[in-house]
Parts: sequence; C-alpha cells; structure tokens
Amino acid sequence: MTRVIITGSNGRMGKTLVACISQHTGLQLVGQVDQGDDLASLAQADVVIDFSSHTATVGIAELCARHHKPIVIGTTGHSGEDRSRITGFGSLIPVVLSSNFSTGVNTLFWLTRKAAEILGPGFDLEIIEMHHRQKRDAPSGTARTLAEILAQVRHEQLEDILRHGRSGIVGGRTDAEIGMHSIRGGDVVGDHTVIFAGAGERVELTHKASSRETFANGALRAAGWVVTQKPGLYDMQDVLGLK
Repeated sequence: MTRVIITGSNGRMGKTLVACISQHTGLQLVGQVDQGDDLASLAQADVVIDFSSHTATVGIAELCARHHKPIVIGTTGHSGEDRSRITGFGSLIPVVLSSNFSTGVNTLFWLTRKAAEILGPGFDLEIIEMHHRQKRDAPSGTARTLAEILAQVRHEQLEDILRHGRSGIVGGRTDAEIGMHSIRGGDVVGDHTVIFAGAGERVELTHKASSRETFANGALRAAGWVVTQKPGLYDMQDVLGLK
C-alpha cells in the first residue's frame, strides 16, 4: 500500500483529492497538511501530492528531496526562479510537475502540438481560458503550457511572442504572436480553447472541465506511478505514456 500525504488539503483541489483517494486501490491517505501545519509529517509518506500554493511548493519539494520522497506537484503560477529550483529536485527524487492532471487536457496538449505541426506557420494562434472568479493566477498554468507547446513548434521563445489581450490602437497582428486571453467568473472549473485561424478556415480545439474529480483522479494516478520511477522530472504526458 502506497502511503500518501496531501498538502493544501483544505483547498478546492485538496478536498477533492481527499474525497477521491478511497477509489484508488493501492493508495492510502496517511496525512493532510495545510497552512500552519507541521511539515515534519511528510517523512511518513511514500509520496506527497502538493496542491498547496506556488509560494509553498519549493519548501515542500525541498523537504521531500531531503527525505527522498517522490512528489506530485499541481500548483501553478511559479516564478522562473522557483520553477528552476523545483525542476532541480528532479536530480534527487522523482518529481511529477504538471499544470493539469486531466486525461482530456493532456490529450489536448498532444492534439495542439500535432495541429500546430500540420497546419504550419500560415495560421494565427490564440488561446482563450476561463476559470472561476476566485482563481488567483492568470493565465492558467494549462493555458501557459498550451502556449509553450505552440512556441516550441514554431521554434520561438515564448516570452518574445506572447501577447496578453489587446486594448487601444494596437495595429495589425504579427505573424509570430500568440494571443492569450483570460476570463474569470462564476464557478467555472476550467475551459481552454486553442484557435488556429487561417485564411478562409479556422480550427478550434476545446476542453471543458465540469468537475475537479478529473484533475484529482489524474493526480492520484500520477502518485501511484511516480513511486516506481527513478529520480527525474516528469509530467502527466509521461504518466499516460503519451511521449
């Protein structure tokens, strides 16, 4: 039985993880940690699932590395420095770092790459994402991953071509830019659309999540998988065998 500790257990995703873990044979919840709790209990786990906060993840991952515990990370909004530190722990322990643990979204990642490769540079690229009104970071980690995939296919540096919304007399769109648009409202779990707009035709790839259980079950699947892996940096594409 794989012993699991969930950090960020009082948050939306944390509560969903706690509710779903009993459905996963081979996983046992042995601890729940949230803000203000003692992190020493992480040493009792075989694997840690972190859905706390981007500000807490580095410290949690560092503690896991110290105790040689694999970690599954679902927080988003990390700074470049924090992301570099998190990825660095992959030299010591197995780390699954993913902006989205949904099987459907990871299929969207795969389809986005393939569509960008097939359609080529003649199509303009736009991303639209919508989440509930309480979401703190924008764009979402999933939307940023989609943008990173598009930039990789185009052999561009994302920060050089990413454009967040448009306002005023901005002139015509450049061929290289990737438009990013974040919408917040209501209780939307997560909607993502990638638009490939060409002359006379348009391709749109959309994923809509109606329940957080899809993300929770994916993260729990990742937890069962990562305990058998060697130290390294992985994502949900590795877990699902899509690479």
